[in-house]
Amino acid sequence: MTPKFILAEKTLYVIELMTHIMKSAEQQRLQNIFQQLPPEQQQTLLAFAEFLHTRITEESLPPTKPILKPRPLNESVIAAIKRLSESYPMLKKAILLNDTSRLMTEHIMHGRDSVEIIDELEAIFSRHYQTLIENKE
Repeated sequence: MTPKFILAEKTLYVIELMTHIMKSAEQQRLQNIFQQLPPEQQQTLLAFAEFLHTRITEESLPPTKPILKPRPLNESVIAAIKRLSESYPMLKKAILLNDTSRLMTEHIMHGRDSVEIIDELEAIFSRHYQTLIENKE
């Protein structure tokens, strides 16, 4: 083996090792933050992570009719967001992010009633669906 080949091999190894360390450090940081949060905020962080994940993995879906799931009694805001996202899979999550984040903040930080928040979330999802249908026609 030539010295250049050995150097290149070692460089690749160091890059892979550093990438692994960086990922591990970020994962550890996220885990530390998560563990320091109260249970309700842990659920909020998980819901937000799932929301971001679906935003990345979603493809452009053709408009279809929503499959509306019934609203359970005593539904949490997080559960409502999940239910509505499942009911309206054709909506891009990025478009809803601002409204859903704002309402989640009003609920958690300002104590706004969950029933009011969920009513508004349902209206927002419905409005975005109507806009999608109108733009496709």
